[in-house]
Formats: sequence, structure tokens, C-alpha cells
Amino acid sequence: MKKNYKFWLGGLLLILLLWVQPGVSQAQCAMCTASVESSNNEDGDSIANGLNKGILYLMAVPYLLAGGIGFFWYRYSKRK
Repeated sequence: MKKNYKFWLGGLLLILLLWVQPGVSQAQCAMCTASVESSNNEDGDSIANGLNKGILYLMAVPYLLAGGIGFFWYRYSKRK
């Protein structure tokens, strides 16, 4: 019974992760879109690069926190 439960739960999780709505991937506020389009430099140093770096920073922090907690939890459980 447990294997069947894990199989269906894993399948549901996979479907939810792969289900992408087209409108969500293009969602931006009008002011962000206008500022990125107007700051097109030849140098490669534009607002778009700063926004991309900020997004990557915001995306990485939760993974680093979860990884750190998982590491210390694993290390503590190995001691016992």
C-alpha cells in the first residue's frame, strides 16, 4: 500500500511541476517592462542585467537556507 501511495504522490508532484501556464511566464508589470526596454545599452550594462541578477539572488537564497538546514540535520542524525 505504501509503494502505491508514493507512486501516485510522485506522479501528482511531477504533473504539478510540469504544468506551466502560458500567461504566468510572461507576467511583468508595465513599469518594469518599459524601463527594461528603454535601457538598451551597447555596453551590456543595462537595467535588464541588474534585474536578472536580482532574480537569481532571490531564487538562490531559499535553496541555500534549505540546503544548510538539510546538511546540519543530516550531520546531527549521523552522530546518533
